[in-house]
Formats: sequence, C-alpha cells, structure tokens
Amino acid sequence: MASDVRADPPSASPGRSLAVLIALRIGYAYNWFNVSAALPGIGAQFNVGPGEWGLLLAAFLVAAGLMQVPAGLLSRRYGARTLSLAGAGLLGAASLACGFAPSFLALLALRAAAGTGAALFFSPAIGLVAGLYPEGKRGLPLGSFTTAFSAGAALGVFGSALLVSATSWPVAFLAGGAGLLVLTGVGVAVIPRSVGGPTPRPTAPADRQAVRDVLRSPALWAIGVAFIGLEGATFATGQFLLPFGLALRGWSPALAGAIEAMFLLPSVAGGPFGGPLAERSTYRRTQLVLGAGLAGVSVLFLPWAGAGAALAIGIVFAFTYGFVYSVMYVLPHYLPGLSSPEIPLAIGLFNSVQLAGGGLVALAFGQIVAGLGYTVAWVALGLIVVGTLTAMLFVPKTGRVPSPPRPAVG
Repeated sequence: MASDVRADPPSASPGRSLAVLIALRIGYAYNWFNVSAALPGIGAQFNVGPGEWGLLLAAFLVAAGLMQVPAGLLSRRYGARTLSLAGAGLLGAASLACGFAPSFLALLALRAAAGTGAALFFSPAIGLVAGLYPEGKRGLPLGSFTTAFSAGAALGVFGSALLVSATSWPVAFLAGGAGLLVLTGVGVAVIPRSVGGPTPRPTAPADRQAVRDVLRSPALWAIGVAFIGLEGATFATGQFLLPFGLALRGWSPALAGAIEAMFLLPSVAGGPFGGPLAERSTYRRTQLVLGAGLAGVSVLFLPWAGAGAALAIGIVFAFTYGFVYSVMYVLPHYLPGLSSPEIPLAIGLFNSVQLAGGGLVALAFGQIVAGLGYTVAWVALGLIVVGTLTAMLFVPKTGRVPSPPRPAVG
C-alpha cells in the first residue's frame, strides 16, 4: 500500500521503533485486563454474575482467536505495519466505547470488537519487530516485546483497580482506550514505512501453496492446542483473582490488585531470558513443556493460599508464562519448511487456536465458579494447563539455525 512505500520519518531507527512497539504492546495489554476491576461494578449495574463475567472474557478472547489467521493473511497483503497499527486503533476505539456501553449485550459486542483489534495488532506486530533486526539478533527484541504484554496487563489489573475504586468502572475503559489511540498516532509517525510492507508474491499459485502449507501444518496446530490451558489460565488469573480476593479473602482493592498484578508483571523478566535461550538451544520443546507445566502446577495451590503465598505463586506463574511465550514466538523461525514471510501467518494460526480455546477455558472457569465455587475452578484450571501440553508430542525437533527459505513454486 502507498503508506508502506513512502519515505521513512527522519526519526526512524530500530531502537526507537522497538520502543514505540513495546509501548503499544503495553497499551494493548492494558486494554485486555482493565475489565478485571470493573467486573463487580458491571455486575451491579447490569445485574449479572460470574457466569456472565466468563462470557464477557470469552467474547474478547474468542474474537481475538478467530481473527488471528485472517490477520496473518491480511498482513501478507497489506503489510505488517499497516495492519498492526490499524488493529491497535480499533482496539483503542472499542475500549473507549466500552465506557459508554448502555447494556451488557452492547458491552459484549464492544469487547468482541476490541478482541478483533487485538488480533489485527498482535501477529503482524511480531513480524514487524522481527523485521527490524537481522537473524540471530531477534531473540532479545522479541522477548522484550513479548513480555511487555505482562507489564501492560499488570498495569491493567492494578491501575484499573485503583481507578475503579476512586471513580467508577467505565473510567478503566475510557483511560485505556484513549491512551492506546494516542500511542497508535505515535506509531504512525515513528515506525518506518520501509519495514513491514506487503509480502512480494512471485506467483499466485506459489502464494496460495505457501498459505495452504502453513494452515495444514500439524506442528503449528499442535503448538496451538498445547497452550490452550496456559492461555485460559493467564486470562482467568488476570481477571478472576481480584474478585476472588475481594469476596472470599477480604483483601482490599489495592492488595487484591497488587496480587493479581504479580500473576503478570514478573513475566517481564521471563521473556528476555527465554528468547535468547531459545535461539541458542535446540531443546525448545522441553523448555516449553517444563515452563508451562510449572505454571499449571502452581495454579493448583491457589485455593489454599493466603496473600503471601498467592504473591509467590504469582511470581512463579508469571515468570514461566513470559519465558514460555518468548520461546514460543522464536520457535516458528526454526521449524522445518517455514520461511520468513510465513512467520506472521504461522504465529497467527497457533495464536488463533490458543486464544479461541483459552476463551472457552475462561468461559468454563466462570461457569464452574458459579456452580461449584472457586476451589474446584482453580484445581480444574491447573489440570487443564498440564493436560493440554501433551500436544507438544506432535512438534518436531528444531535445529540451531533457521530453516532455509521455501523454493518458489509455479
């Protein structure tokens, strides 16, 4: 598109562009998790409970999941830069509109629209970050970008808890949406147009074959299924822990928000550790299984944890989450048969499975809370995280260097 081929802004540089993308990632994550503190207020205003809360969380995640593959395809056609910035703008606008929702059904629709924007931003933005740096130098930038999500998510749960307690639940959405729209404008001005342009297509048959090969890849589907549990657990702990602490533990809003933030923030350290390690090692599958397994086991102890123990569990869960996702986003670069232009679509495919499946896990969690209580729900959640990891048996071993580009066909 024309917007991707004009001259770069004078301020363009990889470091500055990465900083803006990390800021966008933080704002993007805030708008995932600012719903947590709003749930009690939403429940009171619209007369809904934990079952409907789970539906609200699922609306965002399922929409984000279903749009991941279309986002990868659109990224190939229009460019990662154009699509990721458009997605961030849609997420910001929909989040802003949530603050004015007149009914619970309207709020559901707006959260689904926000999830669509999140999908359009994420996998193209991963490709955009990778495009700023040469092979062998992408681990740290990708790890830093990935774990910026946790900084934004922690800001979402803790910051919105303070905002809501001082004002009202719509303010959490208004602040997040407006902030992300401002950051999107900065991204348009700073991120170079020469990076993340449309993928050249040598022939239509070759392009269609490359897309079919990605969408039919057993390894990519297996990666998606393997981390459905972890994705659902991340969203459930990041959204339900605060009302759990307020209702059953008697924690103050500040304490509950701080504990919930610890289930997200420490992954900022896990990501920069996992990304470079994944580039240096061939044991990426083992790293993923051990990290996610530890996160799942830690969740099993939540029903009996006091404030101090919950903080410790949160640190373990969040660090391993950041580690796992950084390794996961490096892994496609080393899978046999994938070339660089196909990476956003590959990430979009397994993200689609993870997010849609994780949305269903979050929905089930809310239903279990409503019917059987939090103790059964937390234990079931931990078991799901560990159980879905068996799908990693279908992911092949990866080597020390990225796979060679696929030869053109047709």
